[in-house]
Amino acid sequence: MLTFKQLRYFIAVHQHRHFGNAAEEVCVSQPALSMQIRDLEKELGLCLVERNARSIRITPEGEEIARRANQILREMQDLKDYAKHAASPLSGIIRLGVIPSLAPYILPKLLPALIKQYPDLQLNLRETLTASLVSELKHGTLDVILAALPIEEPDLEEVPIFEDHFLLAVSSSRNIDERKRMGADDLHGENLLLLEEGHCLRDQTLSFCGSIGQNQSANVGATSIATVLHMVAAGYGVTVLPEICADTEIADDRITLLRFAEPQPSRRIGLIWRKTSPKSEDYMALARCLRNVTN
Repeated sequence: MLTFKQLRYFIAVHQHRHFGNAAEEVCVSQPALSMQIRDLEKELGLCLVERNARSIRITPEGEEIARRANQILREMQDLKDYAKHAASPLSGIIRLGVIPSLAPYILPKLLPALIKQYPDLQLNLRETLTASLVSELKHGTLDVILAALPIEEPDLEEVPIFEDHFLLAVSSSRNIDERKRMGADDLHGENLLLLEEGHCLRDQTLSFCGSIGQNQSANVGATSIATVLHMVAAGYGVTVLPEICADTEIADDRITLLRFAEPQPSRRIGLIWRKTSPKSEDYMALARCLRNVTN
C-alpha cells in the first residue's frame, strides 16, 4: 500500500540525490529508507531511482512522481493547517522565512507582539536569500515569507506591509550637509559598496542607481549590512541603506545618513504565501501585526 511516509522519503532522496543525506533529513537509517523506496517502486511498478556504487540518478518517471508527491504532501499539510486554523487562528506552527536585510531589524519588534497577542503560536524562523525563500515556499517547506515585493509568481499571494525608504550612508569625514537631498547623479564617481550577488538589496540599489554600478568595484563580497557599513565608516566608499536598518546599524558617528530627493527610492515590503493555503486569514492577521509594529 502506498503511504505518505514513502512519498516523504522519496522527496528527500529526490532533493539530496543521496540516500545517506536523505536518511539523515528524515531521521531514519539508510537501510530503512532504501527499503521504503524499494517498496514504493514495487507499489507503483516503476523504477524511480537508478543506483550504482557511487551515485544515484532519478529516472524521468521518478521526476514526475516527485512532482506529484510534492503536490500531495502540500495538500495534506494544507488539510492539517485548515483543521488547526478552524480551532484557533494564528495558533500551532507557522514556518516564516525572512530576508537577511529585514530579519535583524523587524523581528525584535514583531516577536514580542506575537507572543503577547497570539500565545499559542509557535513561529519557526528561516533567514536566507529571496530566491531560496520563494523556492521553499513553493515546495511547501515554508508557510509564508517576508520579503521585498514584487515576487510575481502566479501561484503566490502578495500583501504589501510598508514602504522602506533608502538612505545614503557616507563617511562623516566628508562633511556633507545632512540637509542635502541626494540624487542618483550624485553617486557618479563614488565607490558604491554593495552586498554580494544574490541579495535582493543589491539588485534594488543597482536598479535605482542605473549604470553607475558598471564603473566601480561595487561587490565587496559582504553578506551583512553591518560589514558594508564598517567599510563606509573607514572611508572605503558609500552605500545605500534601507531606513528600517538605520536605528540598529548606525551607532557610529563616523557615518552620516543622507536622504534622497523626491520621489525617494524605496522598496515595498510584504508577506507572500501560496494561494492554495487555507491559512490566508492567519497570514492577514500576521500582516496587521507587522503593520502595527512598523508604523
